[in-house]
Amino acid sequence: MNYRRLGRSGLQVSELSIGSWVTYGSQIDRGLARESLAAARDAGVNFFDNAEGYAGGKSEEIMGEALKELAWPRVSYVVSTKFFWGLSEGPNQYHTLNRKYLLNAIDGSLKRMQLDYIDLVFCHRPDPNTPVEETVWAMSDMISRGKALYWGTSEWSADEIRAAWAIAERHHLHKPVMEQPQYNLFHRRRVEDEYRRLYEDIGLGLTTWSPLASGLLTGKYRDGVPADSRAQLKGYDWLRAALTDADKNAIVARLADLAAQLGCTVGQLAIAWILKNPHVSTVITGASHVAQIKENMLALDVAQKITPEIKAQIEAIVGDAYN
Repeated sequence: MNYRRLGRSGLQVSELSIGSWVTYGSQIDRGLARESLAAARDAGVNFFDNAEGYAGGKSEEIMGEALKELAWPRVSYVVSTKFFWGLSEGPNQYHTLNRKYLLNAIDGSLKRMQLDYIDLVFCHRPDPNTPVEETVWAMSDMISRGKALYWGTSEWSADEIRAAWAIAERHHLHKPVMEQPQYNLFHRRRVEDEYRRLYEDIGLGLTTWSPLASGLLTGKYRDGVPADSRAQLKGYDWLRAALTDADKNAIVARLADLAAQLGCTVGQLAIAWILKNPHVSTVITGASHVAQIKENMLALDVAQKITPEIKAQIEAIVGDAYN
C-alpha cells in the first residue's frame, strides 16, 4: 500500500480506502463489518469513510462498534463522516449546513462511532439556504473544539469551494482541505475540468467515491440486474437505468477485453486508472464481503501496468461517453 498526502495537508491516507455507503446497515452487519475492516487493515488501508446519513445513522454505529472491538491504536487510522441530510425531518435537523445543525450533528456522530474525535468531516452537499460564512465558521469551530481534525466538502462546485476557502483565509479560520466527488471512467468532468485550478491554487485533495460507477464497471450488469446487487435494494431503483445502459455496457465489454490482456478484472482496471490521477489522495472502494476487498486491493498492482500506451487505449475505448 502506498500513502498520499491529503491535498496540501500533512495527513497521509492510503491510496485505496473503504467506504460504508450502501453496505453498512443495508448489506452487512457488525460482524461482517469487523471482518472487512480487518481485511482492509491487513492490506494497509488506513482510511475508513462514513456519513451521518448512511442507513439513517446505523452505518456509523456499526463502524463504531467494529472499531471498538478491533481496538486499533487511534493514531493508526483515519475516519470520516459527512453532514447535511440529517436524521429526522424538522427545522434545523435536515438538509442544512447551519451552525445549530452542524454542531449538534458532530456530537451525534461522535456518540454513534464511540470516538473522541473524527479525523475528516465533510459538508455532504452545498446548502443554498445558509450563508457560506456561517457554515465555514461552524466547521472551523468544530476543529478548534477538538471534535474534528480537518474539514472539507462533497459534491460542491469549484466556485462554492473557492468561496468557502476565501472566507476562511480572510478570517484566519480552518480552511477546507479536501473534496469528495464522484469520479470514475464515466463521471470525470468535475474532477478533471471544473476543479483543475483548485489543485494548485488552494491545494485541494480528493477522496473520490464510486470508482466502479455503482458496479457498472465490474461488468456484472451486462446481462441485466443480478438478484444480489445493490440495484435490487429498496430505495435504489434509480440506479437500474444507468446500470443497464446498453452503450455503456458495450464499452465495459471492450474494457474487459483489455483487462484480460493485462491479467486483471475490468473493475481492477477501472480503479487502477483512477490511481494514475495525481490529484486523487485516495480512492474509496466499497465491499459487501471480504473477498471483494481482497479483489479491489489488487488494483494497486494493476496500476503499475497502466503505461501511457495502456491509458491511451482506455481513453479511446471510453471516448466521450462520460459526464
